[in-house]
Amino acid sequence: MKKYTTLMSAYGVGVGIDFKFHGMVANTLSAHRLIQHFQEEMGPEAADKIVNSLYKQYFEEEAHPAAPITLLKAALDGGVERATAEAFVGDEYEALPETKLLIREQASNGIDAVPYVVLEGKRRDFTLEGAKEVDEYLKEFEKVVKESK
Repeated sequence: MKKYTTLMSAYGVGVGIDFKFHGMVANTLSAHRLIQHFQEEMGPEAADKIVNSLYKQYFEEEAHPAAPITLLKAALDGGVERATAEAFVGDEYEALPETKLLIREQASNGIDAVPYVVLEGKRRDFTLEGAKEVDEYLKEFEKVVKESK
């Protein structure tokens, strides 16, 4: 574990993240439900802000990833109006079936890690699954460019 925390801390420092490793590990379905719902309602910019808030709270502030206060703060940080955010967070079943369906669809496609990036090439697709270094993305982009000539 020491090796992992040292490596992740080094990765984080390079991009301005001060990783903490003593927070609660918990099911993130509620967070996925929040992200998915407001991405549909408000678009990708709001979803990005929500994700960034959730990441900061979890990885740097050791907040519980499914706690209502964590979800509410993320929604507010994403630009959701307080009354709307409170109502959504308070109703644990809103958008739940849709979120579970999307998760099942992705699992049936073999996706079980995030991020999951597919680069569409001319002759074949290239897939990057899980956390990768920038160099690994660049190599895959170079393959796409090379094969498209």
